[in-house]
Order: sequence, then structure tokens, then C-alpha cells
Amino acid sequence: MDLDEIFKHTIVASHLCNESNNPNCVESFPKIDLRNRPNIASLYLSFAFFWKYCPLSIQSIDFSNNSVKGGFPNDVLYCTQIQSLDLSINEFSGEIPIQSFSSLTNLTFLNLSYNCFSESEISDSQFFKKFNASSFLHSGALIDHKKFTIKAIILLVGFPILVILMVIFLGWLCFQRPDFLPRILQSSRGFTFTPAILKAATCGFSNKNLVGKSDIVHIYKGVLRDGTEVKIEMYWDDISRDSYHKFVEECKILSELNHKNLVKVLGWCKGRKFRAIITEWTEEENVEMWLSGASPSWNHRVKVLMGVVECMLYLHEEWPEVDYDLKTSSVLLSDKLEPLISRFQVGERSNSRRSKNLL
Repeated sequence: MDLDEIFKHTIVASHLCNESNNPNCVESFPKIDLRNRPNIASLYLSFAFFWKYCPLSIQSIDFSNNSVKGGFPNDVLYCTQIQSLDLSINEFSGEIPIQSFSSLTNLTFLNLSYNCFSESEISDSQFFKKFNASSFLHSGALIDHKKFTIKAIILLVGFPILVILMVIFLGWLCFQRPDFLPRILQSSRGFTFTPAILKAATCGFSNKNLVGKSDIVHIYKGVLRDGTEVKIEMYWDDISRDSYHKFVEECKILSELNHKNLVKVLGWCKGRKFRAIITEWTEEENVEMWLSGASPSWNHRVKVLMGVVECMLYLHEEWPEVDYDLKTSSVLLSDKLEPLISRFQVGERSNSRRSKNLL
């Protein structure tokens, strides 16, 4: 042992002797008692050199009720001759170094209660059997079987309930709000909209979103979750199941039409009391209004006419089963003065006409 270590050991031992208020303390003392002395306890726990060369006369160490924080003070275990160690009512945390206690053959009393040690299977070790449960009350080190039972019950009961709720929620998303699903999952639904989607897009079918109304059809302006503005035509007529299937098949065909001079059909919807067709939103100015109000130049007139002709050619060559209406009141204009045929329907393949427009 170096002289400087001996010097520091002597100074600390003398100070500890005085702090312990031990009347038998002369050159050696049997007990370090720093209960309820938080300022002194934290200081002496940091003197690793003292604990390494602690006096052999020390039989008892008491640091209880000091609210000392940190890991287990391993340096205290250098005093291998001690018989009693009390570290209770502190805030020690982490693992208890069970293996390090093997050298403390004389230790008969240990109190680690009321700390914050990590939970471990200490109760199954020889170390625990040497003492008893009272040494580890509320220490955090013992597995609380009551808490474990509660956790097990919560896990066994709560997890299936959570799974069921998740399945119900995902089912609700799939059937009511598929617009919240990733696009890869939405594509499997085709062009079908749900009443919940339309209700959300129109703020609950509010009057401020209602742009047209008759006995059979209500027309709303809506905004989908991705920000797309749409026109929603809701028909309140009661049709048979066969008629509805025909309606869906026709909508599927119309949804596949893709031309810059056609109003895009985005999909359809079937509620309990209504059916709806959802198209892209367009301003309501038509060619008739444009011609009567703006007195457009012939260049613009020719541009509109060529757009209509191109669209007619597209439908004639690729979709001969689709009929269209070319009235000036039914041909709308986009912001870029592109003509948009807004009234078209699926006719019979025998070239007969259906009496009712789908759009």
C-alpha cells in the first residue's frame, strides 16, 4: 500500500469515525453509521481507495435513508469482513452484483429494501436463500408474481381483444373508407366509392356543397382525401337489383374512357337509398354560354370544334358502344378552352339507344 494511499485512508477513516459519532472510535471502529446523512453518504461512497483498504475492525455499514442515486456501490464489498450491510431507502438502480457477495462469508444481515434495482430472478438463487424476502422489500429486484399475473391476464385477454379491434377497424377501412388505405390496396377495389367517402368529401352532404337539385338527382361538389375536386351526382330513384348490376357494368365501361375532351368518370357508389356517379369537377360554362357571351374568335371556335371531332373519333374507333350528346349545352369548356363532352352513356351493341342518360 502506497504512503499516499495510507495517508488518504487514515484521514477518511478518522473523519468517518467522527461522523459516525462512535464513542468507541479511537484508532479503529466497528461500525460506519451514516443514516439520514445524505451529504456525507454520497461523499464517502465515492472514496474507492478507502473501501479497498477499509479497517478490519469494521463489522457493520449503514447507509440507509440517504436517497443516494446511481448503481450498486460495489466498492463497499471490498470490506469482506463485514457482518451487516444496510443500503435501504435509497435510489440505487441497475443490477445487484450477486456474484460479488460470494467473498462476504461473514455477512449475516443485508437490507436492500426500497430501492430501484432491475427486476431479476434473484429469488431462485442461493444468494436469496442465505437471507430472506425482508431484505429485498420494494427493492425492484424481486419478481412481483401478483404483477406478473396481472400482466399475464392483460396480455392473454387484452391482446386478442386488441387483435379483434384491429381487424374490425381494418375491415371498416376496407369497406367504408378505403381512401385511407395505401394505393396498392385501393386499386383492388376498382372505381367503387363508399357512402362514407362521399359524406366526408361533401362535409356530410352539406347545403354549401349542393350545387344542383331536382326530385331525383342531387348534385354536389366534393373534395376527396387526396385533394381531387369531384362532381357527385346522386340519384334517389329506386331501381331493381338487375338494373343496378347493369348500372355498375356501364359505369365500369365509362370509367375506362380516357380522352382529354371527355369529362372523366372516376367511379360510382351504391347506398341504401341512392346511387351515385362521381366525375371530375368542371366549371359549368358550356359552349352555348361561351358563344353567346364572349363572342370568341374563329381560331378559338375551330379549336373547340377540332377537340369535339377528335373525341368523336376516339369514341367511334375504340368505344363504339358509348353514345354521346353533342348539344352546345352539354359540351363544357375547361379553363384552357378545351371542349369536354359531358353527356354520354353506354348504348346497346345493336346500336339502339337508351332513353336515359347516365350523366
